[in-house]
Amino acid sequence: MRQVWRWFGPDDTTTLPMVRQAGAAGIVTALHGVAPGIVWSPEAIAQRQSELAAHGFTWDVVESLPVSEAIKTQSGDWRDHIDAYRISLDNLAAAGIQVICYNFMPVLDWTRTQLAAPMPHGGTAMNFDLIDFAVFDIHILKRPGAVNDFPEDVVEAARLRAAEMDDRTSNSLIRAIGSGLPGDQIFSLDELLTRIAGYDKIDAPSLRSHFADFLGEVVPHAEKLGLRLCCHPDDPPFDLLGLPRIMSCEADYQWLVDAVGSPSNGITLCSGALGVRFETDLPGMVQRLGSHIHFVHLRNTRRSQRWGHQASFFEDEHLKGETDMPALISALLDEQARRRAEGRTDAEIPMRPDHGQDILDDLSRGGTAGYPAIGRLKGLAELRGVVHGLEHARRTQT
Repeated sequence: MRQVWRWFGPDDTTTLPMVRQAGAAGIVTALHGVAPGIVWSPEAIAQRQSELAAHGFTWDVVESLPVSEAIKTQSGDWRDHIDAYRISLDNLAAAGIQVICYNFMPVLDWTRTQLAAPMPHGGTAMNFDLIDFAVFDIHILKRPGAVNDFPEDVVEAARLRAAEMDDRTSNSLIRAIGSGLPGDQIFSLDELLTRIAGYDKIDAPSLRSHFADFLGEVVPHAEKLGLRLCCHPDDPPFDLLGLPRIMSCEADYQWLVDAVGSPSNGITLCSGALGVRFETDLPGMVQRLGSHIHFVHLRNTRRSQRWGHQASFFEDEHLKGETDMPALISALLDEQARRRAEGRTDAEIPMRPDHGQDILDDLSRGGTAGYPAIGRLKGLAELRGVVHGLEHARRTQT
């Protein structure tokens, strides 16, 4: 697998020289300051490539070219946003960038209730606590009908916790959840309620229909350009805020690849997001859908409590969570070998160490939540060790 690293641009506290020292081969990035629905210009793309080239890097994967809320809800000027998306694909293809990651999550890109939960070793990690989220949804945001979206014991525990929560803790919870807004957006609670209300008449089948329309518009265009689009799963992989989520499990991805049959219509396999669901079989998913995987995020999570599909969980160390990481990597290496045998030009799948625990100097650096320099370096080193060990074993067996 090609080892790549997510970089958030010139303001990222993890600098490109640091990424070079970590041993990554390429960069995953985006034009984070460009609002969804706006064209990524050739000039802006070239500027980002120039920044990377100055340190010997290529722009390997776009993460993400965002799908606007207008497209997801099919409201306002959503058709203009589709046109802008296709033009952005034109410009990325002209720049030689072939892999584009995106998601189709309503309103929030990802959700955590703590960005720096203390870990036993003295570091911190991102955490999602369903009871804390219920506190936010029911007692802080006060979303109509929120109480009906949680199990009864969660509602009661949230009531008790809300009664004890001071302003500092409440504001910290609001900031953590707000960190999952796409790009550089910041919403007030009233604005968040307004965004949620935009989905009042959109259930899961309706959102899936909108997604199919989007795929029908952009995938054939991407195929003509030789691009590979890959959809990231819902994070976490279950409904939140009364909003439908439709990319949470293997069956959802089977729907995706069946919706528009094309080598350009593919999967971002995120082991951390998908692994939160108890029933997920990630090595088996690679075996069944591996030909459609264009990009891989490797991270691990551990559930602290679950209620059906819903769960509280934290970001564990890369080799210590509930996902059998060596088994998953072995399945991905099998897929790469199969592609090489077929003569596919995309036999080497780009992989990045996703998220990481804040350890050592990360604790004082103040980087992007979930993306510490040393925590990810540790994760990449562990993942690299698994890859080399598996590859060595395969060589000695042949």
